[in-house]
Amino acid sequence: MANDRRTVGSVHDLVDALRSAEAPAEIVVEGRLTGVPPLALPEGVALSGASGGAALLFDGGDGVRLSRDNRLSGLRLETSPTARAVHNDTSVTGLGTLELSGVSTVGRVELLALDRVRSGHVRVVGLDIEGADARECLPRPQGYNVEVLQGGFTLYNQQTDPAALITCDLAGLSAGRDGAPVRGSGIFISGTPGGGRIEGTRLHTGPVFTDGGIPAGTPGQITGGVFVVYATVREVVNEGPVTTYGVNDMVLDLWGEAETWTAHAPVTSHGPSGIGFVNFGTIQRLTVHAPIETFGLGARAFNVYDGTVETAEFDRIVTHADAAVGIQISKPIGTLTVHRGVETHGGVGDSLVKGEIVTLPATALSLKPGARAQRIHIDGGITVHGPGVPAVEISGSIGELDINGPIHTRPA
Repeated sequence: MANDRRTVGSVHDLVDALRSAEAPAEIVVEGRLTGVPPLALPEGVALSGASGGAALLFDGGDGVRLSRDNRLSGLRLETSPTARAVHNDTSVTGLGTLELSGVSTVGRVELLALDRVRSGHVRVVGLDIEGADARECLPRPQGYNVEVLQGGFTLYNQQTDPAALITCDLAGLSAGRDGAPVRGSGIFISGTPGGGRIEGTRLHTGPVFTDGGIPAGTPGQITGGVFVVYATVREVVNEGPVTTYGVNDMVLDLWGEAETWTAHAPVTSHGPSGIGFVNFGTIQRLTVHAPIETFGLGARAFNVYDGTVETAEFDRIVTHADAAVGIQISKPIGTLTVHRGVETHGGVGDSLVKGEIVTLPATALSLKPGARAQRIHIDGGITVHGPGVPAVEISGSIGELDINGPIHTRPA
């Protein structure tokens, strides 16, 4: 392959550059090209934009297919929301390093370890998925009586061999718009239980807006705004707000492992059973510097269903509907702190719990049987507005409980 750079300003020149026997090391796109056919980048080839207005508009099918050691940068890629704006060739033996930098899309970004792909590294430095629809994508990881819908951004190791490893470093990922969310999950990262692994140094997200489109009365499916499924990520940071709108749309969800998870902006859900932060995995430190707020029936704010959280720290927790528990803990944790109070506005209602619909009161703090906390400290007090709803329910154990502020309840 020639070690050179070629600038193209037409679809014909772009296709010719990619199909030539000596494809250039970098192809630079000038302007806005329409009617672009599906493109395949040979090994080692970079595709970039010459300026901020560089764009490729595809005919509605898949966009750019990466192979090995490819880089996409400074480009806007547009196709159908259900199609893949970016995907990868699974017939190669390894990805090498695939890099996306300063890329925006209409259409999904799907990177898979499947077929012959058993290794590789994925680096993202700025990826904005304006629109995408992953509702029909298969397979879906399963666990805890539910299956998880894939996302606008999907990094998924589907190999069954645990020696198959994909590493990643992901920063600046955004998805959807306020009022125009992506469909399915937003940012989705998963390996396969007992099989292929995903290990990441960081996952940093900007604004994420999702609506999974799950029909009401479907307890066996969930989505997540940012969902680390069967994967390990050293550092997760939500720099922008994460908002979900639909049924069973979790906002932040972990089934894997994270050393630290930090949210700097509001965590908000509007749909039924759309939980703010759900933990089935292991986190050393969880810090949410902005409010967690939910508005849907059974939409709890913070849950520890399985695994553990060593240290959890929250700004404020508020829920607005029946069965919308503020804090619900089912397994042992370390310390939990809330700085500006816990408030619930609902009464008794139905909510999704591990794939089943159960009846719950909108209790502010609930420790279920088997739960154990070393210390829980709540500044700002607790308020429950539902008639006869208990403010605190302890069926587990707490080493030290400190509620600094009033506890307000409404009589039945």
